[in-house]
Amino acid sequence: MLFDDTYQTIEKPTESIFRDRGSKFLGYAYSINSENDLKGIVAKLKVEHPKANHHCWAMRLGTDRSVFRVNDDGEPSGTAGRPILNILLSKDVTNILVVVVRYFGGTLLGVPGLINAYKVATEEALKQATIVQKTVNDIYTVSFDYLQMNDVMRIIKEDDLTVLNQQFDNDCNIQLSIRKMQVEQVLGKIGKVSGVKIKYDRSL
Repeated sequence: MLFDDTYQTIEKPTESIFRDRGSKFLGYAYSINSENDLKGIVAKLKVEHPKANHHCWAMRLGTDRSVFRVNDDGEPSGTAGRPILNILLSKDVTNILVVVVRYFGGTLLGVPGLINAYKVATEEALKQATIVQKTVNDIYTVSFDYLQMNDVMRIIKEDDLTVLNQQFDNDCNIQLSIRKMQVEQVLGKIGKVSGVKIKYDRSL
């Protein structure tokens, strides 16, 4: 196999709480699909916790796990976002955002104390989470004439493909999600049906 076409993420959002010398660290883990999800979630937590001192986060995106961003939100550089990210790396999860909301308790924790607190808050949030394995899929739109419908539908059924969208008129369009490992085989079959057009949309 040339590449692994599965990845791990969390099933649904979770929360945790960690206390250290009066400071409270609230960990929130979310499954996300794009950077656009990030702003809304952080903004919502800022509304929910207006008196918190910091809203630090790390996210990891992409089925090849290549995209990541961290934000220390005013904490000393490297003491918040990076420890959160390190846990995401060690758990090998992606398409995930963890935000840790901190309420300062009056006692400075120092750099090691902060790194530990953000790390533990993240670990605890992930402990509450159900880790699920998903497959890397490519999304294609297949366009065909109404007469080809049976041939196309047969292939979809044979290969157990997921239909995301369909539109049947004189011209028919079906948007399919095809697991990476199946793509070549499936497109080969669909390509043999006369008059069918296949357009690559994106990976998921």
